[in-house]
Amino acid sequence: MSKFWSPFVKDLVPYVPGEQPKLTKLVKLNTNENPYGPSPKALAAMQAELNDNLRLYPDPNSDLLKNAVAEYYGVQTSQVFLGNGSDEVLAHIFHGLLQHDQPLLFPDISYSFYPVYCGLYGIEFDAVPLDAQFQINPDDYAKPNGGIIFPNPNAPTGCLLALDAVEQILKASPDSVVVVDEAYIDFGGETAISLVDRYPNLLVTQTLSKSRSLAGLRVGLAVGHPDLIEALERIKNSFNSYPLDRLAIVGAAAAFADREYFDKTCRQVIESREWVVAQLQAKGFEVLPSAANFIFARHPQHDAAGLAAKLREQGVIVRHFKQERIAQFLRISVGTPEQNQALIDGLGDL
Repeated sequence: MSKFWSPFVKDLVPYVPGEQPKLTKLVKLNTNENPYGPSPKALAAMQAELNDNLRLYPDPNSDLLKNAVAEYYGVQTSQVFLGNGSDEVLAHIFHGLLQHDQPLLFPDISYSFYPVYCGLYGIEFDAVPLDAQFQINPDDYAKPNGGIIFPNPNAPTGCLLALDAVEQILKASPDSVVVVDEAYIDFGGETAISLVDRYPNLLVTQTLSKSRSLAGLRVGLAVGHPDLIEALERIKNSFNSYPLDRLAIVGAAAAFADREYFDKTCRQVIESREWVVAQLQAKGFEVLPSAANFIFARHPQHDAAGLAAKLREQGVIVRHFKQERIAQFLRISVGTPEQNQALIDGLGDL
């Protein structure tokens, strides 16, 4: 029945998310979910909001949450934008800020939603190769462009770009929007939000899905110059004027307020990551330096697809990408100590 489609739809190549299996006994290390639950204070705030008020629309500006984000990062509320997960925030950014005559630049190995958005919004792009160590080289982005976007730490590699290198990219393209996608920044990096007051072309996006364990709630944000935020608000209010529901607003605000729980769970994930890295290296794996809640690893003697299949037989799911440059790597999310042990046991004696 595709005769009813708008013409552009048939040419779209949609994003494929990581598998969400229905079996409950699997050790699921393929989608970078946080192994620890949300802040108990966030859960309590959402439970308190489960009342008759759900018949009423939420605050279209989500002021409670905007204030919480602004206070947390020391910025103005006019510098904060909110959406349904960072994917919706990114969609509005691509639509409202990155459609220009010159090509958009992003790494050749990066978040695979970027080329999908380019297809959706008709944006030309230039995929800039990572270097031989799978790192972003700032010099490679100092060329004419209609915008720049990259995750930091990068995904699926987990590699972190230092803040001065981010600044180098910003300085080289003062007339382009530079988007730093910080989905994993809390697991070992320093946010670029500290730079937004000095660089009006900088936009930083974050999500509550990873470090705040709220992937099921769908809350994302962007921080940048008020002019950039205004463009996103115009797009949002032409698309979906009530993006965040009542539960998301109060739950996310409470999660930002509970710094103690946030710090504790981030520390646990980082400690577990270092343990997994050491265990894999002892088995002969090459592991890229990760500042995320996952690691990217390959074994010189074993095919990655074969290892993924072997782990699956043991009830452990990891992510394998078929893209040529990374086809021999596995992306492995950091789990609880028990899940991480199951991963190492599942690999057996290589």
